[in-house]
Amino acid sequence: MNETNKDDPHAPARTCTHPGQPIARAIAAVLLVVAGGQAWAGVLDVMREELQRSHAVLAEQPAPVYYLSYEITEGKSMAVSGSFGALSRWNEGESRGLDIDLRVGSPELDNTRELRSQGRGFFGPRSSSAPVPLDDEGLRTALWYRTDRKYKDAIERFTQVQTDVQVNVEVEDKAGDFSKESKETASEDTIEIEVDRVAWEEKVRRYSAPFADSPHIHTANATIWADAETRWYVNTEGSAIKTSTAYYRISIYAATRAEDGMVLPRSEQFFAFSPEGLPDDETVMAAVHRMVSDLEALREAPLVEPYTGPAILSGKASGVFFHEILGHRLEGHRQKGADEGQTFRGAVGESVLPTTFSVIFDPTIRRIGDTDLVGAYRYDNEGVKARRVPVIVDGVLTNFLMGRAPIEGFPKSNGHGRKSSGYATVARQSNLFVEVSDPRSREELKAELLALAERDGKSFGLLFDRIQGGFTITGRSLPNAFTVTPTVVYRVNLDGSEELVRGVDLIGTPLTAFSRIVAGGDDLQVFNGTCGAESGPVPVAAVSPSILVGQIEVQKKDKAQTRLPILAPPGDGGPKSVVGDAR
Repeated sequence: MNETNKDDPHAPARTCTHPGQPIARAIAAVLLVVAGGQAWAGVLDVMREELQRSHAVLAEQPAPVYYLSYEITEGKSMAVSGSFGALSRWNEGESRGLDIDLRVGSPELDNTRELRSQGRGFFGPRSSSAPVPLDDEGLRTALWYRTDRKYKDAIERFTQVQTDVQVNVEVEDKAGDFSKESKETASEDTIEIEVDRVAWEEKVRRYSAPFADSPHIHTANATIWADAETRWYVNTEGSAIKTSTAYYRISIYAATRAEDGMVLPRSEQFFAFSPEGLPDDETVMAAVHRMVSDLEALREAPLVEPYTGPAILSGKASGVFFHEILGHRLEGHRQKGADEGQTFRGAVGESVLPTTFSVIFDPTIRRIGDTDLVGAYRYDNEGVKARRVPVIVDGVLTNFLMGRAPIEGFPKSNGHGRKSSGYATVARQSNLFVEVSDPRSREELKAELLALAERDGKSFGLLFDRIQGGFTITGRSLPNAFTVTPTVVYRVNLDGSEELVRGVDLIGTPLTAFSRIVAGGDDLQVFNGTCGAESGPVPVAAVSPSILVGQIEVQKKDKAQTRLPILAPPGDGGPKSVVGDAR
């Protein structure tokens, strides 16, 4: 379910423009922030007034509106990128969109219900975020016109829903379509982006320069981002919420190719809620030099053939493992969709992990150790306050992540209705925490790994150290499987030696994978990223220790068939041998 791209597997979607005069545009950006803050001082009042006016009229129509909410999302972004020691681009972006949740019918049956006669369509149509003007009168006009269009669309769809209910078999889950929640009010100050352009440009030059020293690295990018998101939300339950959050990120990505054509990537990501939270140059440069060393070593590393056997996943790797394989299957709406695999729908109260494991989602925790957690937020996109949700306690499944779409046994939201602007809200993950009551040291995990390998007649086990990302399939129409994409993997031989290898993807099916987990470590690592699913890209985090899995399966990684470059890179002292380097 993770949204990826080839250069940066966790890059959030953004709209950017390329500036003409850098200094003038930088000043203009600052002035725009100030002017925008003044123009939007009373935006909640305008939204609330228009909401009440629209609801009063539409609630009296033959097909009455029983619930209405407005959400305006303003995003500002600035980014500078460098490649091989030189600047490549400076981007600035700004967007402002309106999303409306309008419901006709009743909480038991409304226009957002899944249309089973149309196949997999998730819960309702994708929203369409409308552009929003800055001034009060323009905002009122946009709210009026978009509400009118939304109401007409809702009437038409509710007719389809009613027909769908009549012509199809009875639904398995008898829960309604919407939950009533308490009124919430909050107002945060608008957080502005803090950017020192000159310093950032120097940093990306410095961070990307060492890759130029290697003749084998063909792609190398360093990017520093700053994103600020401010949301205004009102609904007919009386909620009025303004939140504002800034995200800062350093992203380093580089790739080389082995002589057999396989592309070998490495990436490092650093996230924070403020510029001060980002690591210092010494820390980033240490990561860069480690990446160069890894890429050079990976070119010469032996391939691993398809394999089943024991493995250790580092904290970062296990965080992705739990996010992809477990987390998505605990999102509430997946227990209800007609085309969903519903892996855990009937498993509440049953053991799904070892008794030493508990899993909690908690968006209220913003930081662990010295690392910010980007899956943190105060209110979700349905006006519900964020809260801690233990989903697995001592190995037993106890709960699901819930938005305002009820399922049997779970009638209320627990603050996990999330989306990106322009999408309809569904239950999504936040900050995932894996807790182990009987943790093992790294040495103990390794000893147990070797014992399992020897018992099973294997000459080695595997250690997955770095992970780029992954995806999972939760529906019924395709095999219910997952793929996790490692970038740094070691073969752990029976004598205890560790050897870097390449060419494998971690694959499997969820229930089998969970049943093979043996133990967890005493180390914790953080994986911050962006997860893409039905409701768009949202920031998430996973905090997990290393884990020992009794049996995993790996398959061969896809590889290109194109030969290596014939020409030597600039400054490498002459052409390469076509025969020697492109066999």
